[in-house]
Parts: sequence; C-alpha cells; structure tokens
Amino acid sequence: MAVNRDPILKRCRYLGISPTVVGVDKSSNRNPGANVRRKVSEYGLQLKEKQKLKFIYGVLEKQFYHYYELATKMEGSAGDNIITLLESRLDNVVYRMGFALTRREARQLVNHGHFLVNGKKVDIPSYRIKAGDVITLKEKSRTNVKFKENLEITASYVVPSWLDVDRENFKATVSRMPLAEDLDYEVESHLIVELYSK
Repeated sequence: MAVNRDPILKRCRYLGISPTVVGVDKSSNRNPGANVRRKVSEYGLQLKEKQKLKFIYGVLEKQFYHYYELATKMEGSAGDNIITLLESRLDNVVYRMGFALTRREARQLVNHGHFLVNGKKVDIPSYRIKAGDVITLKEKSRTNVKFKENLEITASYVVPSWLDVDRENFKATVSRMPLAEDLDYEVESHLIVELYSK
C-alpha cells in the first residue's frame, strides 16, 4: 500500500493551509504560503488546489480521480460533489467526531476495526457514510485510554453541523450529507474540475 510520507508542516506551508486543518497543532513562525515568490500559472493554481485536497484527506491520485469521476455523474456542481465525497469518508467522519486528532490517526483506528456503522463493523477508511448513518465506537474500545485522551483534547473543537455527536455514548449520527460550505478551510474546487476536464 502506498503511503504519503511528506513532512506535514513543510507541505502545509507550500499549499498555503494552516496545519490545524490536518489536525496538527504546531505553530509555525512563517505564514502559510509565505515562501511563494513568483507568479503562478493557471495550471499551477489548478494543480495546487488538487494537491491541497489530496493532502488534507490523505488520498492518492488514482482514488482522487475516481472521486472526480463519481462527482461528475452526480447532480449539482462537480467541485462541490468532490468535497461531499471526501468529507463523507469514514476516516474523515471519525476525525470530525473528535475520536482522532488527525485524519491519519483516524484512518489507522478505522483500519483496526474500532468503529461500527449502523451496528456493523467497518474497517475500510474510504467507506462512504450516508445521511442517517450512526457511527459508534465498539464496546471493547470504549475503555481504551487513547480514546479518552483524544476526547478530552477535542472537547473544545467545533463539530460540523451535519454531525450530531453524543460523546457520552461514544456515537454520532449523520444528520445530512456534508456540503462545501461546512468546510473549515478554503478551497476552490472548480479549479480541480477545470484541471481534469482539459
């Protein structure tokens, strides 16, 4: 399996995003994107937006292109549909619930089979959740110190409006599908569509 081992802070600086977007709370003394000195071409801008999303969600090129193909077949804007598809990945939902500090950690926890979707064990990080799905932490995993620590750290985090999280019962309900407006970072998804449609 391919693994992205790029240094997180260096990549965040290049893509012009805050490290907190990927769950890393390290303050950098340089502004995101401060090392950009020259004018970027239209293709360069489009490529950067694609790289930004791939990096945030930890998705490689083949899988990302598959999301693009799905997004173009769905109703509505293809750019917004890509965001919805990425946000509705199970590893991202676990991260948004506050059970993991980063999406990478969430991916590992899902892989290890700690979570149930509608009462059934799901260990596929790219599993797509739907509106009405209930994601719960397995009974055995509830006593795990790691989850207790993570929930304490993420207690002050803002939970997205499309998720109803019940921390006491270790579960969350997907009230609706995530939208591009719900994001906590800026992305120009139409540039990605333009890049692929050339």
